[in-house]
Amino acid sequence: MGKRTMENWLCLSGVIAAIFYFLHVLLGTLNYPGYDSLSQAVSDLTAVDSPSYQVASGLSNIYGALACLCCTIVIILIKREKSKLFKAGIVLYTIMNWVSFIGYTLFPLSGKGFIGTIQDIFHFYVVTIMVVLFSIVSLIFIFISGMKTEKYRALGVMGLIALILMFVGSLGTGLAPKEYFGLMERFSTFSVVLYTAVVGIFGFRFQGEKL
Repeated sequence: MGKRTMENWLCLSGVIAAIFYFLHVLLGTLNYPGYDSLSQAVSDLTAVDSPSYQVASGLSNIYGALACLCCTIVIILIKREKSKLFKAGIVLYTIMNWVSFIGYTLFPLSGKGFIGTIQDIFHFYVVTIMVVLFSIVSLIFIFISGMKTEKYRALGVMGLIALILMFVGSLGTGLAPKEYFGLMERFSTFSVVLYTAVVGIFGFRFQGEKL
Protein backbone atom coordinates (compact mmCIF):
# COMPACT_ATOMS: atom_id res chain seq x y z
CA MET A 1 0.00 0.00 0.00
CA GLY A 2 1.47 3.33 -1.05
CA LYS A 3 1.46 6.58 0.88
CA ARG A 4 -1.99 8.06 1.33
CA THR A 5 -2.67 11.37 -0.37
CA MET A 6 -4.78 14.28 0.83
CA GLU A 7 -7.55 12.97 -1.43
CA ASN A 8 -7.48 9.61 0.34
CA TRP A 9 -7.85 11.27 3.73
CA LEU A 10 -10.66 13.54 2.50
CA CYS A 11 -12.65 10.45 1.57
CA LEU A 12 -13.10 9.75 5.27
CA SER A 13 -15.59 12.62 5.16
CA GLY A 14 -18.05 9.91 4.08
CA VAL A 15 -17.62 8.15 7.42
CA ILE A 16 -17.90 11.43 9.33
CA ALA A 17 -21.02 12.22 7.28
CA ALA A 18 -22.69 9.03 8.54
CA ILE A 19 -21.92 10.06 12.13
CA PHE A 20 -23.60 13.43 11.60
CA TYR A 21 -26.60 11.75 9.95
CA PHE A 22 -27.23 9.50 12.93
CA LEU A 23 -26.65 12.45 15.25
CA HIS A 24 -29.37 14.34 13.38
CA VAL A 25 -31.71 11.40 13.93
CA LEU A 26 -30.80 10.99 17.60
CA LEU A 27 -30.79 14.66 18.61
CA GLY A 28 -33.75 15.40 16.37
CA THR A 29 -35.77 12.69 18.11
CA LEU A 30 -34.77 13.99 21.54
CA ASN A 31 -35.94 17.49 20.54
CA TYR A 32 -39.25 16.32 19.08
CA PRO A 33 -41.69 15.50 21.92
CA GLY A 34 -43.95 12.60 20.97
CA TYR A 35 -41.93 11.60 17.90
CA ASP A 36 -42.50 7.92 17.07
CA SER A 37 -39.56 6.33 15.23
CA LEU A 38 -41.62 3.28 14.31
CA SER A 39 -44.34 5.18 12.47
CA GLN A 40 -42.81 8.52 11.46
CA ALA A 41 -40.34 9.19 8.64
CA VAL A 42 -36.90 10.58 9.32
CA SER A 43 -37.79 13.61 7.19
CA ASP A 44 -40.41 14.60 9.79
CA LEU A 45 -37.50 15.63 12.01
CA THR A 46 -36.48 18.34 9.52
CA ALA A 47 -40.00 19.47 8.65
CA VAL A 48 -40.23 23.25 8.85
CA ASP A 49 -42.87 23.22 11.60
CA SER A 50 -41.26 20.47 13.69
CA PRO A 51 -39.79 21.35 17.12
CA SER A 52 -36.57 19.60 16.06
CA TYR A 53 -36.18 21.60 12.83
CA GLN A 54 -33.22 23.78 13.81
CA VAL A 55 -31.16 21.04 15.44
CA ALA A 56 -31.96 18.28 12.96
CA SER A 57 -31.70 20.34 9.78
CA GLY A 58 -28.32 21.78 10.79
CA LEU A 59 -26.83 18.34 11.38
CA SER A 60 -28.50 16.97 8.26
CA ASN A 61 -26.95 19.74 6.15
CA ILE A 62 -23.49 18.89 7.51
CA TYR A 63 -24.12 15.26 6.59
CA GLY A 64 -25.12 16.23 3.06
CA ALA A 65 -22.13 18.47 2.49
CA LEU A 66 -19.67 15.84 3.76
CA ALA A 67 -21.30 13.07 1.72
CA CYS A 68 -21.01 15.19 -1.44
CA LEU A 69 -17.38 16.01 -0.67
CA CYS A 70 -16.54 12.33 -0.16
CA CYS A 71 -18.11 11.11 -3.39
CA THR A 72 -16.70 13.99 -5.44
CA ILE A 73 -13.18 13.20 -4.19
CA VAL A 74 -13.67 9.53 -5.09
CA ILE A 75 -14.48 10.59 -8.66
CA ILE A 76 -11.15 12.42 -8.79
CA LEU A 77 -9.31 9.39 -7.44
CA ILE A 78 -10.75 6.93 -9.97
CA LYS A 79 -10.53 9.15 -13.06
CA ARG A 80 -7.75 6.98 -14.59
CA GLU A 81 -9.52 3.66 -13.97
CA LYS A 82 -10.30 1.62 -17.08
CA SER A 83 -13.82 0.50 -16.16
CA LYS A 84 -16.22 3.03 -17.66
CA LEU A 85 -19.14 1.26 -16.01
CA PHE A 86 -17.59 1.62 -12.56
CA LYS A 87 -16.78 5.28 -13.11
CA ALA A 88 -20.31 5.90 -14.38
CA GLY A 89 -21.71 4.24 -11.27
CA ILE A 90 -19.65 6.41 -8.93
CA VAL A 91 -20.53 9.57 -10.89
CA LEU A 92 -24.26 8.77 -10.74
CA TYR A 93 -24.02 7.98 -7.04
CA THR A 94 -22.30 11.33 -6.52
CA ILE A 95 -25.02 13.13 -8.50
CA MET A 96 -27.59 11.40 -6.28
CA ASN A 97 -25.90 12.81 -3.18
CA TRP A 98 -25.78 16.32 -4.64
CA VAL A 99 -29.45 16.15 -5.69
CA SER A 100 -30.36 14.90 -2.21
CA PHE A 101 -28.32 17.57 -0.44
CA ILE A 102 -29.49 20.53 -2.52
CA GLY A 103 -33.02 19.27 -3.10
CA TYR A 104 -33.95 18.41 0.47
CA THR A 105 -32.28 21.58 1.74
CA LEU A 106 -34.33 23.73 -0.61
CA PHE A 107 -37.54 21.71 -0.19
CA PRO A 108 -37.87 20.33 3.33
CA LEU A 109 -41.30 19.05 4.33
CA SER A 110 -43.59 21.89 5.35
CA GLY A 111 -45.10 19.69 8.05
CA LYS A 112 -45.43 16.15 9.38
CA GLY A 113 -46.19 13.62 6.64
CA PHE A 114 -47.54 15.15 3.41
CA ILE A 115 -49.58 18.34 3.61
CA GLY A 116 -49.66 18.95 -0.13
CA THR A 117 -47.89 22.28 -0.48
CA ILE A 118 -45.68 23.03 -3.49
CA GLN A 119 -42.73 22.48 -1.18
CA ASP A 120 -43.97 18.99 -0.26
CA ILE A 121 -44.68 18.12 -3.89
CA PHE A 122 -41.10 18.98 -4.86
CA HIS A 123 -39.80 17.06 -1.82
CA PHE A 124 -41.65 13.85 -2.65
CA TYR A 125 -42.28 13.85 -6.39
CA VAL A 126 -39.19 15.58 -7.74
CA VAL A 127 -36.28 15.24 -5.34
CA THR A 128 -37.16 11.83 -3.90
CA ILE A 129 -37.89 10.26 -7.30
CA MET A 130 -34.59 11.59 -8.69
CA VAL A 131 -32.68 10.33 -5.65
CA VAL A 132 -34.25 6.87 -5.94
CA LEU A 133 -33.58 6.57 -9.67
CA PHE A 134 -29.96 7.72 -9.43
CA SER A 135 -29.43 5.38 -6.46
CA ILE A 136 -30.79 2.32 -8.24
CA VAL A 137 -28.90 2.83 -11.49
CA SER A 138 -25.62 3.76 -9.79
CA LEU A 139 -25.67 0.77 -7.44
CA ILE A 140 -26.44 -1.60 -10.30
CA PHE A 141 -23.50 -0.21 -12.29
CA ILE A 142 -21.15 -0.50 -9.32
CA PHE A 143 -22.29 -4.05 -8.59
CA ILE A 144 -21.89 -5.24 -12.20
CA SER A 145 -18.43 -3.69 -12.50
CA GLY A 146 -17.53 -5.22 -9.15
CA MET A 147 -18.38 -8.67 -10.43
CA LYS A 148 -16.05 -8.10 -13.39
CA THR A 149 -13.13 -6.54 -11.52
CA GLU A 150 -11.83 -7.90 -8.21
CA LYS A 151 -10.62 -4.44 -7.16
CA TYR A 152 -14.23 -3.20 -6.98
CA ARG A 153 -15.80 -6.47 -5.78
CA ALA A 154 -16.28 -5.60 -2.11
CA LEU A 155 -17.78 -2.22 -3.02
CA GLY A 156 -20.02 -3.93 -5.57
CA VAL A 157 -21.30 -6.55 -3.13
CA MET A 158 -21.99 -3.88 -0.53
CA GLY A 159 -23.79 -1.90 -3.22
CA LEU A 160 -26.04 -4.89 -3.93
CA ILE A 161 -26.82 -5.23 -0.22
CA ALA A 162 -27.69 -1.51 -0.05
CA LEU A 163 -29.92 -1.87 -3.11
CA ILE A 164 -31.75 -4.86 -1.60
CA LEU A 165 -32.32 -2.94 1.63
CA MET A 166 -33.66 -0.02 -0.38
CA PHE A 167 -36.20 -2.28 -2.07
CA VAL A 168 -37.13 -3.85 1.26
CA GLY A 169 -37.73 -0.37 2.64
CA SER A 170 -39.74 0.75 -0.38
CA LEU A 171 -41.93 -2.35 -0.37
CA GLY A 172 -42.29 -2.22 3.39
CA THR A 173 -43.56 1.36 3.45
CA GLY A 174 -46.27 0.34 1.02
CA LEU A 175 -47.23 -3.03 2.50
CA ALA A 176 -46.57 -2.74 6.22
CA PRO A 177 -49.13 -1.20 8.60
CA LYS A 178 -48.84 2.57 9.03
CA GLU A 179 -47.62 1.98 12.57
CA TYR A 180 -44.36 0.66 11.07
CA PHE A 181 -43.91 3.13 8.22
CA GLY A 182 -40.94 4.81 9.90
CA LEU A 183 -39.20 1.51 10.56
CA MET A 184 -39.52 0.39 6.93
CA GLU A 185 -38.46 3.79 5.60
CA ARG A 186 -35.25 3.55 7.60
CA PHE A 187 -34.17 0.49 5.63
CA SER A 188 -33.94 2.73 2.57
CA THR A 189 -32.48 5.87 4.12
CA PHE A 190 -29.97 4.19 6.43
CA SER A 191 -28.68 1.91 3.67
CA VAL A 192 -27.69 4.90 1.53
CA VAL A 193 -26.03 6.67 4.45
CA LEU A 194 -24.01 3.60 5.41
CA TYR A 195 -23.08 2.88 1.80
CA THR A 196 -21.71 6.40 1.44
CA ALA A 197 -19.47 5.61 4.42
CA VAL A 198 -18.37 2.44 2.61
CA VAL A 199 -17.57 4.48 -0.51
CA GLY A 200 -15.50 6.77 1.71
CA ILE A 201 -13.52 3.84 3.11
CA PHE A 202 -12.97 2.59 -0.44
CA GLY A 203 -11.63 6.00 -1.41
CA PHE A 204 -9.41 6.13 1.67
CA ARG A 205 -7.82 2.79 0.73
CA PHE A 206 -7.71 3.47 -3.02
CA GLN A 207 -4.26 3.48 -4.61
CA GLY A 208 -5.08 3.12 -8.29
CA GLU A 209 -3.52 0.07 -9.86
CA LYS A 210 -1.79 -0.76 -6.59
CA LEU A 211 -4.99 -1.45 -4.63
